[in-house]
Amino acid sequence: MNGLPDPSPVFETYWRFAAERQSMYELRLRGASAPWTRDAILGSFRFTNVFRASDRVSQYLIRDVIYAGDTSAEEVVFRVLLFKFFNRIETWELLEAEFGPISLGSFDPARADALLSRARDSGRCVYSNAYIVPPLPGWGAPKHAGHLRLAFDLVEGGLAERVRSSSGLEELFLLLRGVPGLGDFLAFQFAVDLCYATVVDHDEDEFVVAGPGALDGLSKVFPRMDLRRAPDVIRAMTEQQEHWFEHFGLDFGGLFGRRLHLIDVQNLLCEISKYSRVAHPEYPGVAGRTRIKQTFKALGPLPCPCFPPKWGLHPGAPEPKLAGMEQLALV
Repeated sequence: MNGLPDPSPVFETYWRFAAERQSMYELRLRGASAPWTRDAILGSFRFTNVFRASDRVSQYLIRDVIYAGDTSAEEVVFRVLLFKFFNRIETWELLEAEFGPISLGSFDPARADALLSRARDSGRCVYSNAYIVPPLPGWGAPKHAGHLRLAFDLVEGGLAERVRSSSGLEELFLLLRGVPGLGDFLAFQFAVDLCYATVVDHDEDEFVVAGPGALDGLSKVFPRMDLRRAPDVIRAMTEQQEHWFEHFGLDFGGLFGRRLHLIDVQNLLCEISKYSRVAHPEYPGVAGRTRIKQTFKALGPLPCPCFPPKWGLHPGAPEPKLAGMEQLALV
């Protein structure tokens, strides 16, 4: 196994899932009509894209937050923090409707607090359900008031310069790990988001943190592995990806030629954790969850994707490849 732990059948499913989910994405980009897959699980339930940067919220972050407005380190870091604390497009657009283009000079945390309080009181969600950002002890209520103030105070206190001076992804992660309310998982996710900007130019394949979902996925793919090895196993899977796609007879061209990075392999483990609840219920994993909660519903055609210019990608209309998911006869 090229240094990997002994796998379960979920290992093969992992690579087939990646190829089929990417094929679905490419079909939608080309404007093909549904259905985009013959796999009943992928066609029924919601899964993130194979590449983190191609997901809807990441695309909005790149196009409408990072690369929209002042490109100074202070402004970009402020916008990223403010967006990511809530991670909800509708909340960002609500703030922009009130303040215009978001900037340190025009942003008033107290006024923003009143705006989001009214939205919450009217029944609107202001936080994404993708992850939980805990309330800040000692910052009072409501919860969102603390996050609005924190984003502002961090940048006013010089965080942007420390971000810009960080020597690599791990150092950036450790810096963000010191932000109130950010544990290992969120600090790593925020660090990767900042890597999309020009503020830093860190290598995304330098460092990885396995979140709870990825650990559950690993426990299904490699049932007998020591989960303390998670970063090393994720790295090995990333380095060996071309071998395994070829081994299982899968044509995987990546994201316009960009191969999977550590963050993508980590995210895919979260998704295979969910997928396996239906496809491989005999592997409960460490979390022991049995249902996939979110059903799939297309939100219309996909816009032309936008990626960090430094990646040098040139999105077009890729010809989709049949990934062979139907060979597994999972359903």
